[in-house]
Amino acid sequence: MTVKLDILQIQELLPHRYPFLLVDKVVECEPGVRLLGVKNVTFNEPFFQGHFPNLPIFPGVLIMEALAQATALLTSQSDESISRGTVYYLAGIDNARFKRKVVPGDQLMLDIRYVKHRRNIWSFDCRAEVEGELAASAQIMCAASVN
Repeated sequence: MTVKLDILQIQELLPHRYPFLLVDKVVECEPGVRLLGVKNVTFNEPFFQGHFPNLPIFPGVLIMEALAQATALLTSQSDESISRGTVYYLAGIDNARFKRKVVPGDQLMLDIRYVKHRRNIWSFDCRAEVEGELAASAQIMCAASVN
C-alpha cells in the first residue's frame, strides 16, 4: 500500500508550522519501509536573509530537520498503535554528511528508509537529494511520545 500526504495531512501529523514545517508533501510512502518527501526551497524563506547575504544556501541543520520531520511522518504511517496527538522528537543523528549546496529553486527530495525500532525509538537511513544528486545523508533516530 502506497500512501501520499498533502500539506494539510502533514499538518495533522506534525506540530510544526511555518517557517519550521520543512516537508511540503509526501509523494510516496510504504509504511514500515520507505517514505519519499518533498521540500521546495524558495528564496522568500526567512533564514536566507542571513545565510548568507548575496549567497543564499539552505542551512545544513535545516536539511537534517527536514529529514527528521520526514522520519516522524514515516513512523506515523508505520505503527497502528501510535495514536493521534503523538509528538515525535529527534533522538539522534549519526554520520551526517553534506555533499552539495542546496539553494533557492531546488527541490529537496527526502528519502527515508526504515531500519529498526525498539519500544518508542525508531531508526532510519536518510538521504536528501536534488535532481538525483546526493545533498546530505545521515542515520536519524526519532522517539514517539504521546503528550
